[in-house]
Amino acid sequence: MKKTEKHIVIVTSEFPPQPGGIGNHSYNLALYLSRRDISVKVIADQRSTNGREEDEFDKALPFSVERIKRHNLRLLMYLKRIIVTYKSFKNASTIIATGKFSLWNVAFSNLLYKKQSIAVIHGTEVNFKSFFLRKSINIALSKFDTIVAVSNYTKQLVSHLNLKVEVIANGINTEHWDTSNIKNINIKGKPVLTTVGRVSSRKGQLNVIKHLPELLKIYPELHYHCVGIPLQAEQFLNIAKELNVDSHITFHGSLSDLELKQILNHTDIFVMLSAESKTGDVEGFGIAILEANAIGVPAIGAKGCGIEDAISNNKSGILIDLNNTKEFIKAIKTILDSKIIYQKEAENWAKKHDWTFIIEKYISLLK
Repeated sequence: MKKTEKHIVIVTSEFPPQPGGIGNHSYNLALYLSRRDISVKVIADQRSTNGREEDEFDKALPFSVERIKRHNLRLLMYLKRIIVTYKSFKNASTIIATGKFSLWNVAFSNLLYKKQSIAVIHGTEVNFKSFFLRKSINIALSKFDTIVAVSNYTKQLVSHLNLKVEVIANGINTEHWDTSNIKNINIKGKPVLTTVGRVSSRKGQLNVIKHLPELLKIYPELHYHCVGIPLQAEQFLNIAKELNVDSHITFHGSLSDLELKQILNHTDIFVMLSAESKTGDVEGFGIAILEANAIGVPAIGAKGCGIEDAISNNKSGILIDLNNTKEFIKAIKTILDSKIIYQKEAENWAKKHDWTFIIEKYISLLK
């Protein structure tokens, strides 16, 4: 396939080097499409203050990125997004939208300049509590040729629309998570539990903390490591102090790839007890689980969200009721008692989600 045959435009609400699951997905989607000799352009916001981080990052990419510059007047940014997207329709064979505003943006532009359009939905953007936001997203989705949900959980969030929805799970680059040459460091805890993700109600760190008093009765040397932007870390730490478990928790904040891999290398069990926030923010998949799996770390995750698709239950990890302490303790014991088996299954599960396989499913959707 020659690069001139297809030209894909990806309109995304997030993109590296700034963090975010949608950005991680759109980056790999663009990267692996370009590796298949497909021409790719990404339209994304500048999220840093001066744009230097993005400029340096974009220079090394094998595809083009057009950033929407930050502006104090948000309305000007919104208009710029629409204009840039509309102009990009001219030479595009397919437009892929991912993220809330991107869905509105592409749906509107598609009314004016019809092209094959694919909407990728992750979770939160189709679960708003506001009637206006929910209705506007529903209308936007009806304008797309194809809808891709990253999990069966996300698919059921739009089941009332009676639209055809393809489920294509999130993917990872398993080679990136090779830790064979990583220098070991000492990590506190026996066992070591780790969660990776911004410290927030949605990611579920507080749910884990609430279980610690009972967990510590069984595993008195257990330590819980939280890696990610510490949005609510202070609040959660205060609750941990009230429960007298704060000495068994470390909030590391954001870490480099190397530092993260070092912690995961010493992690016994990855934990993600995600819950829906009051505003409807939900876990659509849980990509960090697969990244831990790639290193051989099995996971314990919450039922009732996209994590159900990220864990092969009783193989790569165990799914539990996030509020059930007995289930949590039993899951820890089960994994630790069969640690080598769970580690191997976790690695195999991660390999099945390598982007080299996931990208084929997206390519099959392209006209």
